[in-house]
Amino acid sequence: MSVEAPSIAFVAARTAEAQAALAELRGRYAEVPLEQAQVIVALGGDGFMLRTLHRHLALNKPVYGMKLGTVGFLMNQYRAEGLMERIARAQPTLLKPLVMEAVGESGTTTSALAFNEVSLLRQTKQAAHIRVSLNGVVKIDELMCDGVLVCTSAGSTAYNLSAHGPILPLGADVLAMTPISPFRPRRWRGAILRAGTEVKFEILDPYKRPVSATADSNEVRDVVEVTVRESRDKTVTLLFDPEHNLEDRILNEQFAS
Repeated sequence: MSVEAPSIAFVAARTAEAQAALAELRGRYAEVPLEQAQVIVALGGDGFMLRTLHRHLALNKPVYGMKLGTVGFLMNQYRAEGLMERIARAQPTLLKPLVMEAVGESGTTTSALAFNEVSLLRQTKQAAHIRVSLNGVVKIDELMCDGVLVCTSAGSTAYNLSAHGPILPLGADVLAMTPISPFRPRRWRGAILRAGTEVKFEILDPYKRPVSATADSNEVRDVVEVTVRESRDKTVTLLFDPEHNLEDRILNEQFAS
């Protein structure tokens, strides 16, 4: 049975490897403008995939990534042949980003989305002092740390895992909050939260102990308050080969040596 070919548009990282693959694929397959495409094919690593999701979110197009970078957790393996058949067989994975609202020292509020995590980090040699509240209730009066992050299931295998946070199964409808080098409370190692939880971080003594907040790669310096929650209306769809889907990758990470 013949497979109906979807209309596709290519985007690629600026690396030599990704640009060479882009030239090869454009020689093999017809391409349409991004606005007319049914599927966006992204060539690069996970960082480029995140930039693609942010840049083209408003188009509401599914994205099929192929790994041509250092890390490719959100990507499929690169092969030039059989691309249309692979896309036709691909399994969709729906991701909900986090919404960060960061208030700076000037009183200005900056909003940004994060598909992996929102992280707070100290800006100087002194530890950050942060008050942590969930749905308006204070849970930690003073967290002394290098930082703290909130991540999605898809992002739980990224910075969160490096900070010894838990790996979250895809579709579990939970978020992870993980401290980065916590000093006090000394025994606190983080929490798993319902996805609908609103998390508020208040920076204590922000002038002496300044803190930055980052949503994926969007950084805001000198914040005094940061609110994080799951988006209620924005989603993205990633496409994965059935034999190597994102759910299986996240599960396998829990057994990696």
